[in-house]
This record gives sequence, structure tokens and C-alpha cells, in this order.
Amino acid sequence: MKKTLIGVENLNKKLQEVLNPGTKDKKELVYNGVVFREKDKVMQIKNNYQKEVFNGDVGKIVEIKNNNEIVVAYQDVYGLREVTYREEEKEEITLAYALSVHKSQGSEYPVVVMPISFAHYPMLDRNLLYTAITRAKKLMVLVGTKQALFYAIKNIKKIKRNTGLRDFLKEEYGEMR
Repeated sequence: MKKTLIGVENLNKKLQEVLNPGTKDKKELVYNGVVFREKDKVMQIKNNYQKEVFNGDVGKIVEIKNNNEIVVAYQDVYGLREVTYREEEKEEITLAYALSVHKSQGSEYPVVVMPISFAHYPMLDRNLLYTAITRAKKLMVLVGTKQALFYAIKNIKKIKRNTGLRDFLKEEYGEMR
């Protein structure tokens, strides 16, 4: 979850203080209450086809220019590629020291540290826990309570998905048996 003491927003702020503290030789700026500074790890949170950066891409701020533009380096198949964000585009990035399980889907990380607590009660279910655990390549660390972990393991939400797949298949291929 984003909110709460152990939510993504607060964890990002606290991790930034430890992993990339402010110094006089690093430029920084504040946008919508978030401090961005050079060398911060950031994530693109919406597709931008013009810049060829997409939801979930993670990069590093390499420069904050005097006109408050932010330059982020992203790794792609050709190497590092720099993308410049002007004022109106800064809403497309967020700090990426801590990510929600949803934002991390489709990615893997060497080490994952995940808080598991009843503070995130609505998110405690087996499918989400499985997704979180499978993001870790080498090491998964759960920090929290056994009660919250056991609750998540036992909580199997049956989510009814409203899609048009059945109707599409019937229309294309006739009645299924």
C-alpha cells in the first residue's frame, strides 16, 4: 500500500535518507511534496511513447538542471539512455527505493524486503503474497508478524473477473463443450 507508516511513500522517503542523503554537492528539487535528488532511483509510472519510457521502467537521476529539468538514465538493450523530464512531466516519475507489489509485477530483484502487517489488512491475501515472494531472485525477507503472514496464506480471495472472453470465444468458435 502507498499510505501508512510502512507504506511505499514513507519507506521511499526513509530509504532515500539512508541510501542517498542530501549533500551540498547534489542538486535536488521538490515536486508535489517529494524530494528528488541526483543519484535517486526512480520509476516511470505511466507510459510515455514519445520518450520511449513505460510504466515500471526504473532508472537513476543523473542530473537536475538549473531550469529544474530532471535527467534520468534508463538501461535498455543498447546501454544507458538519458531521458529529460520538463516541469509538466515530473508527475510521471516517483522514487523507487520501495515499490508496491503491483508495480513490481513482471520484474525480478536480487533481494526483496517486504513488510507484512495488519496495517495493510486489505492487501493480505495468498495471491499477492505469492507475487511478492516470486519477485526475489536470491533472497526474500519478510518483516512483520507471523499472524499477518498466516492470515495472508489462508486468505484466498476468489476474484470474479468480468471479461468478454467467453462471449468472444462463443462468437468466434461457436458453443464450447
